Amino acid sequence: MKVLVINSGSSSLKFQLRNMTDHTVMAQGTVEKIGLPMGIVTLKAGGMKVSRDLHVANHEVAVELALSDLLETEAVGLHSLDEIDAIGHRIVQGGDSFDKAMLITEDVYEKIREYGAMAPLHNPAHLKGIDACSVMMPGKPQIAVFDTAFHQTMAPEAYTYGLPKQHAEKHKIRRYGAHGTSHKYVANRVAELMGRPLEELKLITCHLGNGSSITAIKNGKVVDTSMGFTPHEGMIMGTRCGDIDATAVLYLMQQEQIDAAEMDRILNKESGLLGVSGVSSDLRDIENAIAEGNADAKLARDIFIHRAKKYIGSYIAEMNGVDAIVFTAGIGENSIESRSDICAGMEFLGIRLDNEKNTVRGEECAVHADDARVQVWVVPTNEELSIAEDVVKLVETL
Repeated sequence: MKVLVINSGSSSLKFQLRNMTDHTVMAQGTVEKIGLPMGIVTLKAGGMKVSRDLHVANHEVAVELALSDLLETEAVGLHSLDEIDAIGHRIVQGGDSFDKAMLITEDVYEKIREYGAMAPLHNPAHLKGIDACSVMMPGKPQIAVFDTAFHQTMAPEAYTYGLPKQHAEKHKIRRYGAHGTSHKYVANRVAELMGRPLEELKLITCHLGNGSSITAIKNGKVVDTSMGFTPHEGMIMGTRCGDIDATAVLYLMQQEQIDAAEMDRILNKESGLLGVSGVSSDLRDIENAIAEGNADAKLARDIFIHRAKKYIGSYIAEMNGVDAIVFTAGIGENSIESRSDICAGMEFLGIRLDNEKNTVRGEECAVHADDARVQVWVVPTNEELSIAEDVVKLVETL
């Protein structure tokens, strides 16, 4: 079965074509700067990479360009769009309506639209990708794979906010989490690497990148996660501030005469590592600035490490222990120093790294000391594979 995985963002589109019979990636690519004067279309296949600059008017054009590249690039090995059996779409927000992948029917489509109010930068863009695929490949089954689905096993005490019940229920305000596809993939993968059933493990998965979230998984089910009603809560991130007293936001709005839209922009686009450091949203740039003696950059990174420790510690308490901690995503997979600093000082909990093993970047590897009670792993995430697997399971039941 050949599955096309689509991740449609507000101004970009990522795609990957996978042959799920032999689990090979036939091609992958991106269409960036959709709607801007000049876009970038990139395709990788068969060891080659092609990139070109051109205007990409909208998401329908982006999908058309992606599909034409897949067909016209000999290294891909695709001769007709009919060879694509199904399309899997990453959907950021599925609310409390979906705890698994779903065939995109009219009702599912409308639910994705409804939840767009909670993910205004993501869900509307996902719908554009779905619409474009419907035009280009009519009749092909399209599957929605929700970032929030994996987190639906949380208990009410973990997902409920201390708001008046009538308001919370009316507006569906609760913790939903995000990055669920990534957390699900690395949890299953580390269980395989450990040679133990996922259902017997207590895991803490750390998806650390420009967007960061940490999740507690006990016996295969999520018991808590750091992101909340939106992807803003939790860790300090590239441009998101993460945890903050809600009254501080209201106070700032009053003092600076800022409306809700502008406040939302500040919290999501100008805060986080960028806001504190004044340097960059990229941790690599911040670490370079620290080396040059920038105190604000050091503070930004210290906050990042502090928040990660706090979530890991609280989740160990919540689960009454932990068998393994897993690092993934851009920072988690590649920042040797961040992994080391996050785990430092937790030796009393049985967490201790092997400094030599921890020199790994972007590869599957156990990085804990041989005599450590808690295993620590680096597992590169593979959301596209996870999405494609969900698509195959669902299509086979149709």
